[in-house]
Amino acid sequence: MSASKWTGMREVVPQTPRVIAVVGPTATGKTRLAEDLAIGLRGEVVTADAMQVYRGMDVGTAKIPVSKRRVNHWCIDEVEPGEPFSAALYQKLSRGVIDDLLAAGKTPVVAGGTGLYVRAALDDMRFPGGEKTSQTRARLEDLAQRLGSEAMHDRLREVDPAAADLIHPNNVRRTIRALEMAEQGVLYSEQAGGFRERKPFYDAQFIGLAATRESLYERIDERVDAMLAAGLLAEVEALLASGFRDALTATQAIGYKEFVSVIEGGANLQEAAGAVKQATRRYAKRQLTWFRADPRVRWIDVTDLTPEQAASAAFDLLSSGRPAGYPEGIEDATPRLAPDVAD
Repeated sequence: MSASKWTGMREVVPQTPRVIAVVGPTATGKTRLAEDLAIGLRGEVVTADAMQVYRGMDVGTAKIPVSKRRVNHWCIDEVEPGEPFSAALYQKLSRGVIDDLLAAGKTPVVAGGTGLYVRAALDDMRFPGGEKTSQTRARLEDLAQRLGSEAMHDRLREVDPAAADLIHPNNVRRTIRALEMAEQGVLYSEQAGGFRERKPFYDAQFIGLAATRESLYERIDERVDAMLAAGLLAEVEALLASGFRDALTATQAIGYKEFVSVIEGGANLQEAAGAVKQATRRYAKRQLTWFRADPRVRWIDVTDLTPEQAASAAFDLLSSGRPAGYPEGIEDATPRLAPDVAD
C-alpha cells in the first residue's frame, strides 16, 4: 500500500485532534494503523512500548526496520538493554517529541501496548524522580533483603495505610516502590486515585483495536513464528554475547528470556516457542483489561479486516464522532480488574 492512499485525509477529518492514540493488545496491527493515520494526518508516530526503547532488541519487539518505515518513529532505540528506563523518563521523552511535533504543525500519533506509557504521555500524571538504580530504591531493596517482605509491608502501613491495603504483603517490589514514593512525597494510594481520574494533558482521541479471542491467538502464534523466521534466536544470542543477560528490564521481555535456555542450555526450541506464545496471550489479556478500563477508547473490531480496511475504519471513526464502546460480539477474555499504577 503506497503512502499516497491516505495522503490528504487531514482535510477529510474535521477538527483533527491535536494528538491521536492507537492502543490495544499485541498483534492487532497498532503500528501499521499508526503509520496510516500519520500519513493521512501529516503526522509522525510516537511509540509507547516499554521494550522498544532498547537498542538491539528489534525482532523480538516487532520494530519496523528503518528501511520499511513510512514515517518517522520516535521513542525507540533510546537506551542500551542494561540501562534503566521508567515511565517517568518516558513521559519526559515523549512529551518533548509531542510538543515539537505540535509546534511544527504535525499530528502526533501515539501507538503502543504499554498502557502506563500511553497514560504517562497523554494524561496529567506525576511520577517521583526515582529510577531503577536510585539510592533510595537500592537502600530499600537492601533493607528488604535483611528484614523480609512482611516487615517492609508493615513499614508501608505506617506511612501509607491505603497503599498497604492495595498491595499484597508478598509483592516486595511494589511495596518498595510505594515506600520510595512516600519518601519522595507522593503517596502510592493518592497516585492510584489520580490515575483512575484520567485527567488529560493533551487533547487526544483514543482508538482501540480488538479481535476475537480465536483471531487474536492466531495472530500471536503467527507473529512468534515470523519472529523466529526473521532471526530472533540470533538476536538473543547477540544480546547474550554483548553482556546483557542480567539487564534490569530488557532480558525480562517476552520472547527473550524463554529462548535464553535454548541457546545456553539446549532446551527444546518448539517448547520455548510455545512458552512465548502462551506468555504473549496472557500479556494480551492484561493489555485488554487495561485499555478496556479507559472509557475514552473508541474501538474497532479488526478480526476480519485487512490493514487497509482498518485504516479506513479509523478515519471514519475520527470523522464520525461515534461514542466510545467495546465492539459487540467480542468476548471479554479477562475480568475487569483495576490496573496497577506503579509498575
